[in-house]
Amino acid sequence: MTSATALPAAAGTDATEIVAQAAAADPTLPQVIDQVALARLYGEPLFELPHDLYIPPDALEVFLEAFEGPLDLLLYLIRRQNFNILDIPLADVTRQYLEYVEQIRRRNLELAAEYLLMAAMLIEIKSRMLLPPKKSADGAEAADPRADLVRRLLEYEQMKLAAARLDALPLLGRDFLRAQVTVEQALAPRFPQVDAGELRDAWREILRRAKLVQHHHITREQLSVREHMSLVLKRLQGRRFVEFHELFDPARGFGVLVVTFLALLELSRESLLELTQAEAFAPIYVRLAYTPS
Repeated sequence: MTSATALPAAAGTDATEIVAQAAAADPTLPQVIDQVALARLYGEPLFELPHDLYIPPDALEVFLEAFEGPLDLLLYLIRRQNFNILDIPLADVTRQYLEYVEQIRRRNLELAAEYLLMAAMLIEIKSRMLLPPKKSADGAEAADPRADLVRRLLEYEQMKLAAARLDALPLLGRDFLRAQVTVEQALAPRFPQVDAGELRDAWREILRRAKLVQHHHITREQLSVREHMSLVLKRLQGRRFVEFHELFDPARGFGVLVVTFLALLELSRESLLELTQAEAFAPIYVRLAYTPS
């Protein structure tokens, strides 16, 4: 702590002159003495307020604790004082509620309108509780005037807790970021696998075309799946790719088409040929399966 040398001050000398005299007598003294300066402006001491200082009327404002609506404020008053929500002491709660609404009304009359409506409801409920209860026509006890308000408060509290639980869940961009990994693609093209749906659609197209050229000849022909398997393998010999529809001859009839299709399925099951496709919805090609030597 830096000690200051005491200097006699003449009568009528103000604080600024005392600081100036102390600084002139002892150059090691700091130029700023917090006990004398009224404020600091950009790090420099301010010993008197400027004469042209203007403070806007809204510069100094007390910010009250924000609530999301009348029910939120009412629930806060009840929970803060550990009141039983099923037996609300309306006199105390209404008094505290009106004090808060009065502070809102002084600052923002439009915002206070919604809270004033709830205040009127509280006063009405309290007045109904002061009156003797009226029994219904069947002699049953009258409902508690606070019942509807309690139901609304409980529903609001449930929704508020649910919203808080949802907000506590991890959120993309706020709590975590999606990892991005760059994978180097192989130079050799990888053809997509042919699924059963595309194979079925290709078969339906073959049948549709076969119906356009079919003949109404009643014949009986012995067809062998094994024989057509050999025919398909012969047609694929020496050819790299053959389109799926080229393996079918609609002019030979519906029966041959079915047997040829069964032969293709059997050869594919035995891994003797492969069905490939360059991209989705592209033509399907058939080729002999590659057997490493």
